[in-house]
Parts: sequence; structure tokens; C-alpha cells
Amino acid sequence: MEECRAERMPYRVVYQEGTGEYEEKKSRFIANIAPVSSEAEAVSFIESIRKKYYDARHHCTAFIIGRNKEVTRCSDDGEPSGTAGKPILEVLLGADVTNVAAVVTRYFGGTLLGTGGLVRAYTQAAREAIENAGIGIMRYKTEMTIEIDYTDVGKVQYLLGSRKINIAQSRYAEKVEFDIRIPEEERTEISSALTEATAARAKMNIIGTGYDMDIA
Repeated sequence: MEECRAERMPYRVVYQEGTGEYEEKKSRFIANIAPVSSEAEAVSFIESIRKKYYDARHHCTAFIIGRNKEVTRCSDDGEPSGTAGKPILEVLLGADVTNVAAVVTRYFGGTLLGTGGLVRAYTQAAREAIENAGIGIMRYKTEMTIEIDYTDVGKVQYLLGSRKINIAQSRYAEKVEFDIRIPEEERTEISSALTEATAARAKMNIIGTGYDMDIA
């Protein structure tokens, strides 16, 4: 049971691309971050950035794949070892995101930056890109239908609204039905609250379970 619960823990993902740029001693560092769901997608994204900035000297990369960050990769692409790919990867790990790929492209400005300067530049560019990217939280949720009397509509809408639960779909016939998605760990509490608010008139039917994204 504990293992199953661990597998359903929330995790953070990038759902929208982000960009960032940093300049030091005329060297430009252009960062691009995108959501990916596999190593193949990460490689494809990296190649698309290489083609976009085909005349740049370096395209340093990092990506993380899997709910539990099972796959992590980084590349210095010709920069001194540990000065580019690893700092980019550390930014992604620090943001606690997965299913994400990052490329920081460098246009050389004619002046060597040294180890410290490179680490700082790649870190700053990647950090700006992750700050501009869309971050979501994947939560394991229960999808259910609530069937209620018309007299209970206001109370139920208020209860759901106070808990920031959106009604995905509403149907009005002999009874009123609301489709909702709620975090699995809150299911018992919300079911009890609905029962209490409607004097046990509400009927709750589970449609399914699975991961659903909330905006961070």
C-alpha cells in the first residue's frame, strides 16, 4: 500500500516553453527550455535548437525524464568539463521539474570567461528560462459525478468553490449532475463534506482515476 501511494505522489513538470538570455564579456548565452516526455523528444528538441542557431559555437544541454526523474542527462558540448551541462542540469533539479529539456546556446564574444564565468553564465541563462517557462503540478486525481437535488445546488457550488474545485461539466435534468476532479488524498474529506452539506442526499459515483495537471 505504501508503495502504491508513493507512486502517486505529485510531481512538477514544464508544460510551456521558456527562454532566457545572459551576456558576459560580449558572449551571448541563449537558453531554451521545453516540455518533453521521452529521450527521443528531448533529442529532437535539442536538434531543433542546433538548427535554429546553426552558427553558434556551443549548444550545451540537459534533460530530465520520468515521474521520479529516472533519466538525467547533460552535455558540455565542447566547453570545459562541468562548466555548462551540469550547471544547466542543476537549475532544472533545483526547480524540481521533470519531463523537461534545456539547451543553452553560446555565441562566443572573443574573451575567455574562465571556469567560474562559464558556470555563472550557463546557470543564469538557464535560470531565466525556467522562470519564464510554464510550470504545472501533476496530481493523482479521482474523477467523479455528483448527483444532487436542485435545492442543494447552491450549497454544493459554494462547498466546491471554497475548496477551489472546478466543475468540469454540469447537467440539469430530473436531478443535477456535476463532474469534478479532486486530489485522491482529499476524496474522503470532500465526500464527507458533500454528504453533510446535503443531508446525505448527494450521490457520488467514481468515473475514473489518473494524473491531472494544476498550474503551479
